Amino acid sequence: MVAPTAPSSSAPKRKAGVPVWRVGKPDAFLASAVEAARSALLETVRADEVGEHVAAKSEGERVVTHLFESRLAGYRGWYWFVTVARVARSKAVTVNEVGLVPSEDAVLAPEWVPWAERVRPEDREAAEDLAVSERDASETDVSETDERDAAEHDAGERYAAGEDAAEQDAADVESAAVQDASEEQDA
Repeated sequence: MVAPTAPSSSAPKRKAGVPVWRVGKPDAFLASAVEAARSALLETVRADEVGEHVAAKSEGERVVTHLFESRLAGYRGWYWFVTVARVARSKAVTVNEVGLVPSEDAVLAPEWVPWAERVRPEDREAAEDLAVSERDASETDVSETDERDAAEHDAGERYAAGEDAAEQDAADVESAAVQDASEEQDA
């Protein structure tokens, strides 16, 4: 039986922003397949959007993810990743997945907060006050319109009932003058 050893003081220094390895040492053959990973990535994105190879990390037995710097505008601190795998005893690299992953230093959108939690009490009060004032304004507009419609309807009925046309015109002028005077008082 082999006695456990103390952690090596010569452990590789971790680069800033590079994710921590999840599973032990990567498969040596897949870890050396940097050019295969880069060529798979270049089939998806332009060459000027891909930077230097940053790391190869183990994702499990015979599965390795290669990380490349992203030079894509708006993705500072992000890495392109290419996950490759192979069958046992095979020397053929299979590309499983290509994409972008943020590092610890990446610029990310803020965490999503539901609307009910984002709205402050004073925002709700302002919205309610606005709704009440809009409702009051629309009710006022409706009542003035109803009064005008009623006056026009009465004038039409009197004319249809056979009143003298001159009396009808005088009544219409008087009605319009009264209405204009009431509007000036309201303003």
